[in-house]
Amino acid sequence: MEIPLLRYQNLALDQIQSASSFHLSFSDPKFFSHRSLSLFSGYCFPLNIRKWRNRLPRIRCSSVEQELKPRPKPIPSKIEVDEPKATPLEDTHVVKRNSGLCSQIEKSVLYKRYREAFELFEILEFEGGYELASSTYDALVSACISLKSIRGVKRVTNYMISNGFEPDQYMRNRVLLMHVKCGMMIDARRLFEEMPERNLVSWNTIIGGLVDSGDFMDAFQLFLVMWQEFSDGGSRTFATMIRASAGLGLVFAGRQFHSCCLKMGLGADIFISCALIDMYSKCGNIEDAQYVFDEMPRKTTVGWNSIIAGYALHGYSEEALSMYYDMRDSGVRMDHFTFSMIIRICARLASLEHAKQAHAGLVRHGFGLDIVANTSLVDFYCKWGRIEDARHVFDQMPLKNVISWNALIAGYGNHGRGDEAVEMFEKMLQEGMVPNHVTFLAVLSACSHSGLSERGWEIFESMSRDHKIKPRAMHYACMIELLGREGLLDEASALIRSAPFNPTANMWAALLTACRVHENLELGKFAAEKLYGMEPEKLSNYVVLLNIYSSSGKLKEAASVVQTLRRKGLRMLPACSWIEVKKHLHIFHSGDKSHSETREIYQKMDDLMIRITKHGYIPEEKHLLPDVDEHERRSFYHSEKLAIAYGLISTAEGTPLQIVQSHRICGDCHSAVKLIARVTGREIVVRDASRFHHFKDGSCSCGNYW
Repeated sequence: MEIPLLRYQNLALDQIQSASSFHLSFSDPKFFSHRSLSLFSGYCFPLNIRKWRNRLPRIRCSSVEQELKPRPKPIPSKIEVDEPKATPLEDTHVVKRNSGLCSQIEKSVLYKRYREAFELFEILEFEGGYELASSTYDALVSACISLKSIRGVKRVTNYMISNGFEPDQYMRNRVLLMHVKCGMMIDARRLFEEMPERNLVSWNTIIGGLVDSGDFMDAFQLFLVMWQEFSDGGSRTFATMIRASAGLGLVFAGRQFHSCCLKMGLGADIFISCALIDMYSKCGNIEDAQYVFDEMPRKTTVGWNSIIAGYALHGYSEEALSMYYDMRDSGVRMDHFTFSMIIRICARLASLEHAKQAHAGLVRHGFGLDIVANTSLVDFYCKWGRIEDARHVFDQMPLKNVISWNALIAGYGNHGRGDEAVEMFEKMLQEGMVPNHVTFLAVLSACSHSGLSERGWEIFESMSRDHKIKPRAMHYACMIELLGREGLLDEASALIRSAPFNPTANMWAALLTACRVHENLELGKFAAEKLYGMEPEKLSNYVVLLNIYSSSGKLKEAASVVQTLRRKGLRMLPACSWIEVKKHLHIFHSGDKSHSETREIYQKMDDLMIRITKHGYIPEEKHLLPDVDEHERRSFYHSEKLAIAYGLISTAEGTPLQIVQSHRICGDCHSAVKLIARVTGREIVVRDASRFHHFKDGSCSCGNYW
């Protein structure tokens, strides 16, 4: 069958050998071929069809099953009374109904007052014996799904069983959906197996639940059983299985489903197109994702979000930002996910102006209070030196989750404001927020960056004692840095040896940094050798050791490190710094003379050197930079100095400067920028590969430890 303008109808199945002899037969050749299905079964998993073939008469759930004793028969009276004989009590079927209460429950759910509905339901539970209409059960199921209440699921299911409710097919599917949406997949699978009859809704519900819970293999297995019974499926089925293909990273399986959708005439379905874009993006085929997007007859918000996320996922940040502007110009409504993605993309591009525009759009489109988007804003402003703006956004948030708190605490820490980070951590605990391991990483890192030794150890010890969180290697790395900052190198080394797990590269790197700062050659060499074994291709480890040898006068050993670098083929990259002025990025390399205002930049640089020399500046040349070439060391005009000079001539007096670097700032530039900030009266923020440096009035927020 020829399908015009389609790229996937002829799939190279011969290139993939099936590992199973299991074959299914289908009545209509337009659907999956025998080879396609044997391909799924052989490549992905062994089939166990019998597992899904049980037919039991009614709903039963292990979490709510209970033994119901028969109602006791009444004891006959010994007193004879001449009255008409009544029917025995056990033969009388008394039906209790409370239509008023049931209607109130349904009305509460209709107006999304779910907790109020359960409070009314509690009255029925307490009195017992009331027969509820199917519509009331349907409302209670909706309440459970909306609240994600496992306890509510058990209460509703228990009431159904104890009152002998016999659900129809619709209600069986609703009960199944209730278990799936509340994450009770073990009970959901049992309910599915016991259903006397299943339709496509039943199959889609359980398969979708398996995919949502990450059980992609089981979803594939169940899909093949469903296909054998029905040889049919709707757009929802295929969209779900395309998501399963993305979860497993199986692009060949996703293409099989793509081909099947095209043959069934579902290629233009919006849900399938969005699922295909997501699948191709996650499997690394961004060109195929773009092709599917271009073929969409109507591009929806989800479709735009999917293709933008695909570009961002693979590091195509500029292309993703361009797609965002195309989306805005197309008139499609943007949601909070759109703005959250764009803010993260701006963080990667270091584009403050674009982020401000996204922030304005967020508020303008009515998402100013959205917790996800605002948390992204807090994170962005923290990462790009606007900590006060981050705090303002955080304070305006009506609801905050642990991620929001973590972002702000980490922001304070990265900017060298450890006291405020600890203060926010304590405020977080006071407001009843439960910290996680990321929270402790943020606050311990803040303590190490700011030298808050005593407070850092108190928080570290409280992790397991008060919060039952076992410290991980990254927490130990913070404490090693804290000890190293104080010059306690022997104690730092002992902490590495006493760790309850094998030391990681981050732990040895923290010790190596401390050895570089305090010029401890022997211990630094030991730490560097450990790092070589773990990260033999990481250039910065060699350069740090090279700096230690050079500063200690060990020229022979330094030459040996250089020879090792050449033998391994490791090359130091050129240093790069950039500054954003009037929405345009200006990039500089060491000794760069390609800028259109090169003459003014160098004149400003020479003037600054004269001024700071009068304040005690002496050029340093003994250190190489991690990950940069030797030209940076030979050149007097380092890339960060040129970026600062351009910022000074291009902005108004008193305007803070924001510089971004691809490398860690060298000791010479660190000394120079402190004095430049002093003589110009400017605040200069440099974000290097290590942390933020806030230069103001001749000092730096890092305390000269980085």
